[in-house]
Amino acid sequence: MKTIGSIEVLDPAFSKLLAPGAVIEVLGEGMTWSEGPVWVKAGGYLLCSDIPPNKMMRWDPQNGLQVFRAGVGYTGAAPFTGKEPGTNGLVVDREGCVVACCHGDRCLKRLETDGSLTVLVDRFEGQRLNSPNDLTYHSNGDLYFTDPPYGLPLGENDPGRELAWFGVYRLDTDGQVTLLTKEFQRPNGIAFSPDEKTLYVSQSGSVFPHWRAFAVNNDGTLGAGRVFFDPAAWVQEQRPGSPDGMTVDEQGNVWATGPGGIYCFTPAGQPIGRLNTGERTANCTFGDDGSTLFICAHGYLCRVRTLVKGIGF
Repeated sequence: MKTIGSIEVLDPAFSKLLAPGAVIEVLGEGMTWSEGPVWVKAGGYLLCSDIPPNKMMRWDPQNGLQVFRAGVGYTGAAPFTGKEPGTNGLVVDREGCVVACCHGDRCLKRLETDGSLTVLVDRFEGQRLNSPNDLTYHSNGDLYFTDPPYGLPLGENDPGRELAWFGVYRLDTDGQVTLLTKEFQRPNGIAFSPDEKTLYVSQSGSVFPHWRAFAVNNDGTLGAGRVFFDPAAWVQEQRPGSPDGMTVDEQGNVWATGPGGIYCFTPAGQPIGRLNTGERTANCTFGDDGSTLFICAHGYLCRVRTLVKGIGF
């Protein structure tokens, strides 16, 4: 069994969340930039994105890591001129279909059971989205997603950019798109608390990287945001990476990628532990029986066994 990095306990409470002898186990490697892991319960396998080569990857215990499907994030005839044409965040909807953030095509797509692709949203008020990055479902079926410029060939300076901001949006079950906030320079990872009264959003990049928490109003819009945690001290340590994707366990602890690996925060925003991958770490999710944390760390797909389950298991 190949392992990387180390597990660091910052508070005794973290030890109660880890399985005995827990390590950061490597399940697969060789990807260019792994992202967006999601556990597909119906099939018993994990999907993730390898963004630069425009591939979706699949892992299961029997077959390991292999290509699931290519060419989903960008389907244009002309060669993509940027670095990140592929899918990014992935999620499974109530019908069991995978929904993907597609950088190159600047939209959200659903992979139908017959293999076809359906565009769910690609515009806000007639203007093309930038490059949807990450997404999460509310239990009522509304889909919340972030839209930074990372998938645009020239980023925020791309001549094809149509929106003047980088927003967080909601796509409701009627197909209506609502702009929830545009206060971020680089909105990235996104996740709900177990009671869905709080929405967490990460700000990546070099301008004030941090995590924010928003109260969710009864109508699904967001109240004022507050800083959930500011990792300035960790950034100064020059740990690789920035706040990115995240997931939340059934107890409300937030497992968030950040400088150097995965950070575990209590619902009050107290850091209690770190999974030090030593790599730029993009995203994580719970899967398998619900107590396995899967991690996308640069070219690796890893897992850590825990004693807590993700929401919905």
